[in-house]
Amino acid sequence: MRAPQDTAGTGAGAAGGLATEGPGAEEPRTGGDFELDPPTEAATPSAEEASAAVTASAPPADERPRPLHDPDPYSTPPYGEPGPWAPAPPVQHPAARATQGTAIPTPAPPHAAPPSALTTPVTGAPEPHSLPAVSPQPPSPAAATPHSGPASTQPPGPPAPAVPALLSTPWQNYDPWAPAPLQQTGAAVEAEGKRRRRVRRGLVGGAVVLALVSGGVGGGIGAYLERNGGVGGVELPQAAKEPAGRAPDSVAGIAARALPSVVTLHVTGADESGTGTGFVLDDQGHILTNNHVVEPAAGSTGATGEISVTFNSGDTAKATVVGRDSGYDLAVVKVSNVHGLKPLALGNSDNVQVGDPVVAIGAPFDLEGTVTAGIISAKERPITAGGDSSDGSDVSYVDALQTDAPINPGNSGGPLLDSKARVIGINSAIRSADSSTDESGQAGSIGLGFAIPVNQAKRVAEELINTGKATHPVIGVTLDMDYSGDGARVGTKASGGGPAVSRGGPGDKAGIEAGDIITAVDGERVHSGEELIVKIRAHRPGDLLELTVRRDGKEKKISLALGSADGD
Repeated sequence: MRAPQDTAGTGAGAAGGLATEGPGAEEPRTGGDFELDPPTEAATPSAEEASAAVTASAPPADERPRPLHDPDPYSTPPYGEPGPWAPAPPVQHPAARATQGTAIPTPAPPHAAPPSALTTPVTGAPEPHSLPAVSPQPPSPAAATPHSGPASTQPPGPPAPAVPALLSTPWQNYDPWAPAPLQQTGAAVEAEGKRRRRVRRGLVGGAVVLALVSGGVGGGIGAYLERNGGVGGVELPQAAKEPAGRAPDSVAGIAARALPSVVTLHVTGADESGTGTGFVLDDQGHILTNNHVVEPAAGSTGATGEISVTFNSGDTAKATVVGRDSGYDLAVVKVSNVHGLKPLALGNSDNVQVGDPVVAIGAPFDLEGTVTAGIISAKERPITAGGDSSDGSDVSYVDALQTDAPINPGNSGGPLLDSKARVIGINSAIRSADSSTDESGQAGSIGLGFAIPVNQAKRVAEELINTGKATHPVIGVTLDMDYSGDGARVGTKASGGGPAVSRGGPGDKAGIEAGDIITAVDGERVHSGEELIVKIRAHRPGDLLELTVRRDGKEKKISLALGSADGD
């Protein structure tokens, strides 16, 4: 710390006996370097004398050197006196130190009083520090310079002890305008430079690595977004690919086995055209379908139209009518010069139970290869179809299987399959919302479909292929179709004016008389003439039936062997 100039400096000059004028006088001390004077044997002045000497030697206030800047009233470093709370100014430079092991006495502030004066008690002054013993050195004339202040009025005192240069103040006077000299050694500066260069290289390397990583990540993200439709693209989860095979009894398994044997028929006639379905019966090219499908091409006098058959593979072939029967609504057509046909297996409709699963295949509205599924809703459902002719010769009587599998126009003639892909019925009619039972209209399915039992279709198809005609089982009586009571009543006369019971026919032989009411066939109740015909058509010619007949209010049972009549 700097010593106050208005007390210590002047006090040192007065108390130390320094000459201010004249040759041979010692030069006033400047700066922070002192030399210890050899000890003298002058009398130690008293405290009052020392205080008077200090006061008398101080120069006037207007002649003291003034700083270039305004004084800081708050003594804030670096312009004021550094307080005990603030560190030394950063640009102050320490002076050289003594080598290790050398005893360093505490230096006195500049222009301090001689040791004799410092050891004299002064009121209000701090306790002096004891200085280690230092060997005295002769004063150096060159170390003193003339005092720049006015001459002291006090007589010169004893010379002040010289202070070695080694004991100079550790801080030099602060000069805010002087450039700061190098504060570190060359090795330290070089080490600091290397450290900074390493830091810079590390920062540069880190920046390069960060740039490379950022570029790679950005490129990867860009490529991903490009492949997936950008930021707004959506990728939905999806199941992995599974084997194509399905269980044989599933709908898919049944369809896979049956579709190669199902065909679509496009029929063109003189007056109308239509679309239907059929399936392959054998490898000779015979195909079974409904009569009403091929009727536009057959006509009443023979084949006048054209029938085109489209297979599941997409191949087409021309077909001709082998035989047809309107009473059963069945027909057989044949394609020629077609190889590799796969017949569809036939089941047994007598084994069908209500609730069994079924699959229907057809071409509804010309959508070929359509597969639908359902169950057997009922059995032996008596239905009639056709009836457009005036004589009723085109009416079909079917003891049908009822199913809820969707059947629509275009499904006619297609197969109704069981769980083993075997044919148990031929889809023939639907009940639509307009109460129509045939497919002449374009009404859709409401879950009421009807199929001809395959046992009946098999017999008719065999007869059509072998003879071109189908036989119908008959009982040899004419029924009163206008009877509204319960059962089927035998008429009083035939339509041509003959007897209602054919002489020598199956009914005449069994004892049936005109006016009898037939109420059951083989124990199953019948409620109308249509139901009786359906029950009879469900059998073959020659089968024995047990009829329940009510006559004059009494019922009796009779046995009857079915006769045969050629179909049209």
